[in-house]
This record gives sequence, C-alpha cells and structure tokens, in this order.
Amino acid sequence: QFKLVESGGGSVQPGGSLTLSCAASGSTLDLYTIGWFRQAPGKEREGVSCIDTSGLTRNYQDSVNGRFTVSRDRAAKTVYLRMSSLKPEDTGIYYCAADVSPVLGICTLNPDNGRYEYWGQGIQVNVSS
Repeated sequence: QFKLVESGGGSVQPGGSLTLSCAASGSTLDLYTIGWFRQAPGKEREGVSCIDTSGLTRNYQDSVNGRFTVSRDRAAKTVYLRMSSLKPEDTGIYYCAADVSPVLGICTLNPDNGRYEYWGQGIQVNVSS
C-alpha cells in the first residue's frame, strides 16, 4: 500500500531552519510529482512548494520563495523541503502529497484540483520565540 510519511518537524525560533523529509512505502517517489502544503490554525490548506519528476521544475508560494528549497534525493527515495529564515507565519501542519499521474515539467501548488491523490499524515512546525 502506497503511503507517504513526513519527518523533521518541530519547534524553532524565528530566523531558524528546519528540513522536512517526505518518504514513501509501497512505491518510489521518483515516479511522482511531489507537493508540499501547510495548514495554519483557522486557515485553509495552502500550497508551499512542489517538484516534478525530473527535479528540474520547482515552484514556490511567493511568501516562501527565496527561503524554502525543495529537492529530491533519488538514492534515498526522499523529497526534502529545506526551510530557512523561518517566520512565525510559517507555523502550521506541513503535508507532502503525491501526484501519481504527473506531467513532466509541471507541478501545481493547488491542493484542491484533484491532482494530489496521496497525502501524508502531516507534521507540525512551530516558529516562535
């Protein structure tokens, strides 16, 4: 059974860094476009970043562009989200999700258009002083 698992969350002070990992069981992430999403308390889920199967197409939400970096490690079969210069508004539950019908060169930050069929359970990120 295909399952996604996030790790690497936690608490950090503003300006700090965290790296989230997304790993899969039951398949390999190489085949899928992967998106990172987050949901803050009282807010809707929003797209943060995504990476296509080639690793060459990467998209970022404007608020994280320049601070977050998404990448693939094919040997480790893991997708990472490196988050730096963290702000309190980055606090939330972070999810990775897999688009199992990917289009090379395309990835979307929209969590609600039906492309992302598989979701991890989410992991908490807290940014506060």
